[in-house]
Amino acid sequence: MKAVILVGGEGTRLRPLTVNAPKPMIPVLNRPFLEHVLDYLRRYGINDVILSMGYRSEVITNHFGDGRDFGVNLLYVHEETPLGTAGAVKNAEQHLDGTCFVFNGDILTSLDLGAMLEFHRQKKSMVTISLVPVEDPTAYGLVELDDDRRVQRFIEKPTWDRVTTNLVNAGTYIVEPEVFRYVPPKLYYMFEHGLFPVLLQTGDPMYGYPSNCYWIDIGTPQKYLGLHRDLLTGRAETVMPGKRLKEGVWVDAECDIDPTAHLVSPVVLGKGVAIGPHSTITGPVVMGDGCRVGRDSVVEDAVIWRETRVGNSVTMKTCVVGEGSQIDDHCWITGGAIIGDHCLVGANNKMEHAIRIWPGKSIGPGTITF
Repeated sequence: MKAVILVGGEGTRLRPLTVNAPKPMIPVLNRPFLEHVLDYLRRYGINDVILSMGYRSEVITNHFGDGRDFGVNLLYVHEETPLGTAGAVKNAEQHLDGTCFVFNGDILTSLDLGAMLEFHRQKKSMVTISLVPVEDPTAYGLVELDDDRRVQRFIEKPTWDRVTTNLVNAGTYIVEPEVFRYVPPKLYYMFEHGLFPVLLQTGDPMYGYPSNCYWIDIGTPQKYLGLHRDLLTGRAETVMPGKRLKEGVWVDAECDIDPTAHLVSPVVLGKGVAIGPHSTITGPVVMGDGCRVGRDSVVEDAVIWRETRVGNSVTMKTCVVGEGSQIDDHCWITGGAIIGDHCLVGANNKMEHAIRIWPGKSIGPGTITF
């Protein structure tokens, strides 16, 4: 069976992290997010994958090639203009020869694909939508089912008095190719607001598949950090990279950790990371290859991309710092701050309140203070 992964979006809510790379390529546990998705598909025997491409597609193709090194066969289909979720799959229709899975490229899930496929076939469904329960249904589009789990209607971000279910679309679909006769070619067209309402009108069988699986999208910096917390604390399953240095601490080769440094789990350190004297790394923390932390610094609840330099007496909490940046002495980077790639943050800057610094910026000493 084939899978289509939608990886064409511009990742605007994640900027500045997605200025230089598309969302599926930002690192999660020091590997591109899309690698984790492909690993997940392979576990279910899905090896033929179509990537619907758009923004910064060359970053994906340069990394994955034909997919052979990652255990899959990749086919790239490009969008000249954004086509929406259903339009993007319609654009790949000529390569579909039967039932297929469709995935949003920014979602990580533990959904049992085998059980969902069995349900789809049992119901003779044309489209099956994965559903998960949420605590606050008013923040989502809801999917209302009958007793047989056939979709009855969609309710977009209702007020509490209109809530009839807590099930929301979890972004994984099983689709029969016949339904694409309803999708106009080369036009922007969505599953959620286009094809699915049409199928309700035509009476084509469309079912929901509820489960209590793990599910998260990485569409915002907060959720990107949240995914790392979930992976590092075991709420979401994964295989930790590197070797276990001690309980909850994984390090790659050639790390240089000063004997006076203190590592509090869970922590993942990439290849060649150096931690200076009397610095404290309190998880959940992930540092990419080649990162350096000076003396007397504190890093907590943070994701730091490869080749970033952190000076002396720096405090970093609940933040993301992009690739190849430099944070000079006595800086304070906290409160959801996002620093893009290749930035220079001079000494004595204080950045918090979810400030975002675009790639390549140079900020002089003591310029920003909240």
